[in-house]
Amino acid sequence: MSDTELLTTPKNSTTKRIFIAATRMDDGKTTTSLALFAALRSYTPNVGFIKPVGQRFVEVEGHQIDEDSVLLDKIFDIKVPIKAMSPIAIHPTFTRDFLDDPTKNHKVVVDQMCRAFDRAAFEKEYVIIEGTGHAGVGSVFNLSNADVARHLKAKVIIVARGGIGRPIDEIALNQALFAQAGVEVIGAIINKVEPDKLEMIEKYTKIALERMGVALLGCIPIENELTVPKLNQIVEEVDGRWLNGREHGASERVEQVLIGAMAAKGLVSLLKRGSLIITPGDREDILLGAIAAEGIAGEKVVSGIILTRNVMPHPELMEMIQKTRIPVIICQDDSYAVASKINKMTVKTQPSDSDKIPIIKDLISKNIDLDVIRNAFGAEHTA
Repeated sequence: MSDTELLTTPKNSTTKRIFIAATRMDDGKTTTSLALFAALRSYTPNVGFIKPVGQRFVEVEGHQIDEDSVLLDKIFDIKVPIKAMSPIAIHPTFTRDFLDDPTKNHKVVVDQMCRAFDRAAFEKEYVIIEGTGHAGVGSVFNLSNADVARHLKAKVIIVARGGIGRPIDEIALNQALFAQAGVEVIGAIINKVEPDKLEMIEKYTKIALERMGVALLGCIPIENELTVPKLNQIVEEVDGRWLNGREHGASERVEQVLIGAMAAKGLVSLLKRGSLIITPGDREDILLGAIAAEGIAGEKVVSGIILTRNVMPHPELMEMIQKTRIPVIICQDDSYAVASKINKMTVKTQPSDSDKIPIIKDLISKNIDLDVIRNAFGAEHTA
């Protein structure tokens, strides 16, 4: 393919495109993309999605596809070829391969992205474009979020984490990078705000953003139900191995973590629905207590048990466990390390999280001014 045939911008010039950026990782880009997609679907069925540059991917139909594209497609059945929704996967050697011949490779990658966008935007009125990290991420291969938004001729929404000083500073930095690329910022969303500080943060971030010429689209409060992980997510985080109950325990929600560093009687008294117990496999008193509590309660109070240091229970006790429905996992780390990993983990929405989707939609519809977003395009595009 000659350089004259390579695209630098999409051929599509009519579809309205909204680029979701963030000031940091895990600020809520995917949640915002998902909720905004659902909100726009209430105005028109013709909404598309693309994540041009992905770093976390899974194998789909022989292609490396970003997991967020898979998530949106499974929830909304977008009816776009999955490869078009995730054209560029940043695999471990991508950056080195790119830098071997940056001029040529940049042209090829941009062309690949633009052609994928045209497929994702075909017969769509809106396309949600999800970025990767802050505005500068991807600069090493000349495809930062600001560059992507420029090539795709998108308008940007910046998502920042709750607060006043730090998010405003970070929004200012990101706005500067987008402005340098000639990209318009529609406004900003302050996400994960402590509910009791919502009114105060909304008041002062609005004042600060107005001084920067950026509209505050809304503040989204922390919703605890969105931070509760499933047991299968925790198993992946701690590199665990299933011993019992995987078939019905993987989707269990973990609302409380208890470390078996106390007497069994004390730990059992703390059990409630959604409890995860972390204990070495030789703490037979705790394991027997958990089995007994499950039977006495008459309902599922133990979401799972993680056995640490790869210590297996006595074979007879293991036989007892296998007669229950209690999910049991074993891993190499000690109890403190396991608890620390769980405490620090980021709980991302999964396609199976059907209970979370209505909550996410509701948070956007109640807290974000969608009219500002729609009016940002005025009458400059038609469907």
